[in-house]
Amino acid sequence: MKILLVEDNERVVRFITKGLKESGHTADHAANGRDGLFLAASERYDVIIMDRMLPGNIDGLAIIEALRKAANHTPILILSALGDVDERINGLRAGGDDYLTKPFAFGELLARLDALNRRGRQDAAETTLEVDDLRMDLLSRRVVRGARAIQLQPREFKLLEYLMRHAGQVVTRTMLLENVWDYHFDPQTNIVDVHISKLRQKIDADFERPLVKTVRSAGYMISADPARPSAG
Repeated sequence: MKILLVEDNERVVRFITKGLKESGHTADHAANGRDGLFLAASERYDVIIMDRMLPGNIDGLAIIEALRKAANHTPILILSALGDVDERINGLRAGGDDYLTKPFAFGELLARLDALNRRGRQDAAETTLEVDDLRMDLLSRRVVRGARAIQLQPREFKLLEYLMRHAGQVVTRTMLLENVWDYHFDPQTNIVDVHISKLRQKIDADFERPLVKTVRSAGYMISADPARPSAG
């Protein structure tokens, strides 16, 4: 594996890099958030080990959030002395894939890195999503239905991607607020309904089979199955 270690504690850096080298892996190191973000964005890594607290104005969570917003899906293991439940939740919600608290055993660290690397290879194989004649290319961010290219705004693309990843399943407004808008509270607005309406106009307009469906008293779903409960 090629690994990026973003960590400012020299003792921890020596411990991890020595263990990785002995295990046959290579590691680049950044001692602050600025350098860590630069390397993560400019190089390709199998896994990133990210310390939570870093010197300077960019901490570990800020790096993770920036990478995810830039559609960088490299698996990230958060390494931190902050081990309570709320801190773990914050790290995972920011986009981290796993969370390991300090102090730690190197064997456990390596096992988690191996698991993330396997998961990352599986996820990388999925570069397109398809529902009926609707196709989304996750690399080029191109959406086509039939022979027609569909232009989507970034939020519309993210909304459609979430629906397509859960094709045939009912997704609630709460699920959409949390995963598309990153709201973990009810904003007391109809933002989901408005965006679904706009998406439906782009995806289903002038097509015989509607794909974006409203499931009464439940939420929304994307499906080609006409038997699914829906409202226009």
